[in-house]
Amino acid sequence: MYYIYILKCKDGEMYTGCTFDLKERIERHENGHVPATALRLPVKLVSYVAISDKYKAFEFEKYLKSGSGRAFIKKHLI
Repeated sequence: MYYIYILKCKDGEMYTGCTFDLKERIERHENGHVPATALRLPVKLVSYVAISDKYKAFEFEKYLKSGSGRAFIKKHLI
């Protein structure tokens, strides 16, 4: 399984990522090992979606990072 996840950072902004090991990736974020969120701690897991196909998972992550994807997140996921 691949997981597309959304974190809420201390600054109120959302971070979207994709991983095959959700627990390990969240721990890396929480411990400051991910440069994109290291200065925005603490982070809170808001939502995640599991997709079995790697390529579809990364396509969905890319969509969520687009303008319409960010609107989708605000309307449906948070």
